[in-house]
Amino acid sequence: MGRLRAALVAAALVSGGLVVAAPASAAPIAQVEASQACAPNLATPKRQLRAMWIASVANIDWPSAPGQTEEKLKAEYLGWLDLAQRLNHNAVIVQIRPTADAFWPSPYEPWSEWLTGARDGVSPGWDPLAFLVEESHKRNLEFHAWFNPYRISMPQGAAADINKLAPNHPVRQHPDWAVAYPVNAAGSRLYYNPGIPEVRQFVQKAMMDAVLRYDIDAVHFDDYFYPYPVAGQDYADAATFEQYGAGFTNKADWRRNNIDLLVQEFGAKVKAAKPWVKFGVSPFGIWRNKAADPLGSDTNGTQSYEANFADTRKWVKEEWIDYILPQIYWNIGLAVADYAKLVPWWADVVKGTRVQLYIGQADYKIGEVGQPAAWQDPAEMSKHLTFNHDYPEVAGNVHFSAVQVRRNKLGATDIYAAEHYSRPALVPTMAHLPSKPLLFPVVTRASRTGDGVKLNWFLPLGRATSYAVYRFDGISLPGKCGLADATHLLGTVRGTSFVDPTAERGKRYTYYVTALDRTWNEGPPSPPAIVG
Repeated sequence: MGRLRAALVAAALVSGGLVVAAPASAAPIAQVEASQACAPNLATPKRQLRAMWIASVANIDWPSAPGQTEEKLKAEYLGWLDLAQRLNHNAVIVQIRPTADAFWPSPYEPWSEWLTGARDGVSPGWDPLAFLVEESHKRNLEFHAWFNPYRISMPQGAAADINKLAPNHPVRQHPDWAVAYPVNAAGSRLYYNPGIPEVRQFVQKAMMDAVLRYDIDAVHFDDYFYPYPVAGQDYADAATFEQYGAGFTNKADWRRNNIDLLVQEFGAKVKAAKPWVKFGVSPFGIWRNKAADPLGSDTNGTQSYEANFADTRKWVKEEWIDYILPQIYWNIGLAVADYAKLVPWWADVVKGTRVQLYIGQADYKIGEVGQPAAWQDPAEMSKHLTFNHDYPEVAGNVHFSAVQVRRNKLGATDIYAAEHYSRPALVPTMAHLPSKPLLFPVVTRASRTGDGVKLNWFLPLGRATSYAVYRFDGISLPGKCGLADATHLLGTVRGTSFVDPTAERGKRYTYYVTALDRTWNEGPPSPPAIVG
């Protein structure tokens, strides 16, 4: 390795327009990951998942309305990616199966009415999911494919009616698979029955179709498993329990087992097909209250364990998932569900497991009438992100939802972005996912252009998915701590060139480039490229 590095440095020295400070020895210039002696700036972490949910159901975010042209839909999505880049996000979570339908040509379920504007199942004539993934990856944003496993319909103020589903909808052929559940006095929704084994296998097959056919980075479930309970209404699965509930003394435990099986089985299918694809769940923020279970949180709100029959703590402890993203949609100090009590509780749950913890943030509450006074404080969300600094288990944040992030009510988005997302960040690595050793890149040219400074490089051996670019003032070696946080990180890119538009004329800079694999593991830095 030492001789190879020296030879590559020598080759770089003769490249046009590039000045390289060659190392005195063949030893690596710096270790990419910081040692324990380093004290990285918590406001500019090197690794932190940052994302927003882009919801398609009811046209919350994208598409903004059903039945739009392909050109309009593409332009809208690119606008969301522009926003993600401006905020130094590194992932998007996009809802591609909101109501037992599809944003891709699925052989199992109909095209989504939220996309096409019709319930006829007719193709829009193009493949939205292929576009979503490709354009996200062009920006080096992770694409998390968001699926709702069991929800079938979302009629507003009307009774659920199987006959109003697309003619090719599976429930038309299997009406016994669906349960109508009232959501209010005027309307009900259809849900797949999780207690039927054939249903559980079918929804997994329908979702796996997207996993197998598209280059997604993660699979994402939200909090909808069994529907949230409505007072006086029971989910009509008594006959299903009688048929399939052998070995269970009560329906609640049987229902939880049904959801356990979905999570365990689907996670295993994903890893068997594509070991690098992550599997994450974003549940309701309370597992159980301490009053109901001594292992629960010091809260007094709805419990996912009872409401959705989602034993989310178990999924973490069993390591059936790669990340947990609880929706902690409450302000600091709220009596029934205090953000400042729930974050430590979840941090303790993931401690000692390989499961990463991200926090779901309620941007939709900022500045809203009827919300607690804390949400009228423009800095409330920034306070949440600052609070997380005390809990190293918190590896990122996701904001609900994209339209609220863009709305920037009270200027809150500007505040938390300036205080916490001022620099780019790499996606956190997961040691249990596949990885391969990476060599350092070699910068072949670094020159000033009308747009700033342009770098070109190549990777001598092996393959990288993307690259990270760092910049230091003057002639500088990073040392063991220079790359410990994102202070000097300019950004990441797919490809082997990068333009630094912030470089000032007349100033001398030292650039380093590192290679990143599919799961964001980072190789050693390139020899320095100095532009004066």
